[in-house]
Parts: sequence; structure tokens; C-alpha cells
Amino acid sequence: MTHRIDTVEALEALYGVPNDASTVKEVPRITPEYRAMIEASPFLALATVGPEGLDCSPRGDRTGELVRIADERTLLLPDRRGNNRIDSLRNIVRDPRVALMFLIPGHGNALRVNGRAHISADPALLESFGVEGKAPRSVAVVVVESVYFQCARAVIRAGLWDPQARVAPGSLPTPGRILASLSEGQVGGEPYDSGWAARAKETMW
Repeated sequence: MTHRIDTVEALEALYGVPNDASTVKEVPRITPEYRAMIEASPFLALATVGPEGLDCSPRGDRTGELVRIADERTLLLPDRRGNNRIDSLRNIVRDPRVALMFLIPGHGNALRVNGRAHISADPALLESFGVEGKAPRSVAVVVVESVYFQCARAVIRAGLWDPQARVAPGSLPTPGRILASLSEGQVGGEPYDSGWAARAKETMW
């Protein structure tokens, strides 16, 4: 443990001072350039914190419908159908701090947003987010505190959008197999996997 770094001073001594490009890109509002990135993204990761610990939840939607930009300081994030664990929402109710990271298929740079959120169940707001006649049960209202892009190094290193880097179908355990293993066969299995397409079609929104 002699090389453990446990002070900010030691960490800063190791990494030095960030350059201008690393700091000037962070602003407390959604600029026109950042708006374009948000509107092009169909996927984000939502990080929250609560008494039980941290949560990072994937959120996806049709391009242009993932979030709504109400103004340069406000994002509206509908809660589409999921597993009803509501880990993220439970955290937001008790601790409003949130972080979002948007990814854009084929684009190297990610976009990061930090802020504070609350949950709204306003009927008119929910109805405005309806898809195929189905409205979300809640919307997270995110007040933006900082926005900045993340350079493309991580995406390039991962080969994230490279077709040659895709995992071969069938090479990983299926959800049904994982559930069956963890529940000693009481949940999941082949019926869970074979029924997924029909369940998804009925419960996507």
C-alpha cells in the first residue's frame, strides 16, 4: 500500500494542471452546440445517489425523444417502462443530485450533464410524452448545473462503434440463464428468453 494515493494534493501532483480545452468546455447551461448533441442522442446513463448507495441506470428512446430540452437550464426525462425497481427515482426523491452521460451512435464524443432533479407526475406533462397512446408514469425534471463534452479517447479505445468489435450472438449468458442460475431454476430459463420478443413488443412504452 506504499503507493496508495489518498489526498487530493498527491493526486494533483501526479496528474498536473488540466489544459484550457479541458476546462473552458464546461458551462452551466445548454449551449446551441450541446443542444445538438443532446437531440442526436438516443441513449444516456443516469447516475444517482441515495442512502443505500449509488445507482447508474441506462435510458434509451427514439432519437430526439430521449429527453426534452425545456430551456437552457432544464431537461425533462420521461421514465419509460422498465422493471419497476425505481432505484433511480427512489434516490432522486431523497437526494436530488444527478449525473447524465449521453452517447451518440457513430460519434466519438460523449456529453455529460450534472445537476439536480425532482420527479413530476403532472398529468399534462406525462401526456405530452405519450408514445403509441402510452404515457410515462413520471418525468424527471433536471435543473442543469454543468454541461461539457467528453473527448473521444474512451470510445476509440473501446472500439464502441466498430462493427468488428461486436460480441458474437450467443457468446454470453442469456437473461433467462442468469435468472435460472441465481434462483435455482425458480425464475427465468428458456421460457423467459423465448418470450422476450413478445413481452418487449407489449411493454416497450
